Amino acid sequence: MSSFPLLVLGVRRSGTTLVRVMLDRSSQLAVPDESYFIPQLAHRHRDRPDRDAFVDDLRRLPTLADWGVSPDLVRQRLRPGATLGEAIAAVFEVYAEQRGKRRWGDKTPLYMQHLGLLERLFPAARFVHLVRDGRDAAVSFLQMPDGIVTRSPSTPRSAADFACQWKLEVEAAQALGRRVGPSRYLQVRYEDLVADAEGQLRRICAFADLPYEPAMLAYAGNVDLSEKPHQQSLTRPPTPGLRNWRTEMAPGDAAAFEAVAGYRLRALGYPVSAAGRPPLAARLRLARYAALTAAWNAAGYAFQWSPLWRRSHPLVA
Repeated sequence: MSSFPLLVLGVRRSGTTLVRVMLDRSSQLAVPDESYFIPQLAHRHRDRPDRDAFVDDLRRLPTLADWGVSPDLVRQRLRPGATLGEAIAAVFEVYAEQRGKRRWGDKTPLYMQHLGLLERLFPAARFVHLVRDGRDAAVSFLQMPDGIVTRSPSTPRSAADFACQWKLEVEAAQALGRRVGPSRYLQVRYEDLVADAEGQLRRICAFADLPYEPAMLAYAGNVDLSEKPHQQSLTRPPTPGLRNWRTEMAPGDAAAFEAVAGYRLRALGYPVSAAGRPPLAARLRLARYAALTAAWNAAGYAFQWSPLWRRSHPLVA
């Protein structure tokens, strides 16, 4: 197995699924659907986890059953004294190995709120950060039907709320990039990807030490979307203009988004009508969203650390 995973980062509805599908068609790299379990396992176990307790928690994760990964096979890979990052990586290694691949990756937008954790667990990881015009991402996210989006107190319910999430998460990923340096962080604009899919994919592959393979772009019609009505764009090749905030977002919502995140939009090369210091109301909204998200994550940590987690996660048949 390669010594480093490839982690795809991006705010929700920023094109990370498109990149995942393309990379997963590599003959060397396996990138599954969203994992979600990394923070749970990290919050429940110390740096050198007890193997029995760790594997018992794996038996309670529906994701592993969905992936067809046996906790017993993961257990066989856990060497004595393995770090927590190595133990979690073993889950992905089994997934990749079962598909005849030697490397693994992950794409879970939720982890944009846990970048420091990823950095600590996987000190050799490389990060591909997808950036999309936040207004287009907001249009896409806010049009998603109930039942697809997991609602929480920090889930954006308006364009201004989504601007808060977009701004904070994009800036957190860019800060990560400054810490780890260009050898481990690559920023890719979604708009460039759909305009020149082969060129941008070659760039990603070079960064990830992967050979470019034409099959990576031949995903259209070859992705199971039976349970993913919100990802129907994968039935076609990379296509510009699937969302256009200029025609699909109300002017007031566009102005509210720019009031919060106009400066970051302009810094990334997106046109804005104004990009000065956010007004007081926008700064207060941003601070409220940041506090709400931090409180929600702290509550999740406390729950995951407590005995209540196992009660709510019975053994998966």
